[in-house]
Amino acid sequence: MKTKAKFFLLLFILVFGASAALAQKVATTSMQFLKVMPCARATALGDAYSSWASGAEAVFWNPAGVAFIQNQEITTTYINWIFDAQQGAFAYARPFFDIGALGLQIQYIDYGTFEEAVLYRPDIKEITNPGLTGREFHPFSYVVGLTYAKTLTERFSTGITFKFAHESLFSESTVRALNPNNGIEQDVNTYGNAYLFDFGIRYNTGFRTIQVAAAVQNFGPEIEYALEKNSAPLLFRVGVAADLAGPNSLLLENEDNRLGVAFDLFQPNDFDIQAHTGIEYEYAHTVALRMGYKYNYDSEGFTAGAGFYQTIGNVKYSVDYSYGAIGNYLGSAHRLSLGIGIQ
Repeated sequence: MKTKAKFFLLLFILVFGASAALAQKVATTSMQFLKVMPCARATALGDAYSSWASGAEAVFWNPAGVAFIQNQEITTTYINWIFDAQQGAFAYARPFFDIGALGLQIQYIDYGTFEEAVLYRPDIKEITNPGLTGREFHPFSYVVGLTYAKTLTERFSTGITFKFAHESLFSESTVRALNPNNGIEQDVNTYGNAYLFDFGIRYNTGFRTIQVAAAVQNFGPEIEYALEKNSAPLLFRVGVAADLAGPNSLLLENEDNRLGVAFDLFQPNDFDIQAHTGIEYEYAHTVALRMGYKYNYDSEGFTAGAGFYQTIGNVKYSVDYSYGAIGNYLGSAHRLSLGIGIQ
């Protein structure tokens, strides 16, 4: 491995170790929507995707995977989340001469419609709906990010993403609130802004199809809402992936059938360490079946999905779907991704 690759690997280990030491307690981070990941293929694999993430989809998972893109790619994902929340994601990536590769991401989250209520309203006498004002509000969030990635050797790549995240909790940008520290009313913001960074590395071992990767996501300062400050959900992913069957696989050589497995260790800064596993069967580069499981989660666990691929001329089209169980009370999450790649 060349000197540059060794330097970036050492830098990542130092950042990972120092940040992991700052892990917080459960439910002490803001902008929880940053944990809801797009891309149906990745989520069908139980989020075990740090090593396989490549092209436009990699901007959401591991920016180092963008470095291997050969031509332009576009991917979009729609997420039907819990409690009427819906999320859309868009990514575009392309090689940029000999300098490296660039990627763009946009995410938007619609939390649905909420009825406004107040803690104390002496003028409201109805017993059936105490505190309701009759007004509605629509919380939302969005993320805009730019990724730069580069291969440092034939097997090693690194990437970095700069993101701006915004979360609005109320229709009005400011409200009048009582400061509990001094008992004085003051105007406070009902939204939060954050400037965040993702950093990732990816290494092809050169032995069959074994690849390893790691990524740090949402590194940045604390975010202020009203009178409180909390950090964004800092996420760490370390993974390995390989094909058990298929071309250049570990066990069975086969040109038309590929069977791959992936495993990620996942450490958020507001929970214990978690694990993600995924398995993918692909036939003739046209159809894929996937399953995964997420360990040490309060509600999430089993995942599954499928993908379909078709090349017309020099354009490759992809359609992916994923299902994720979220417990007996929260139901399930569904994702649909569409992709276009120019070959």
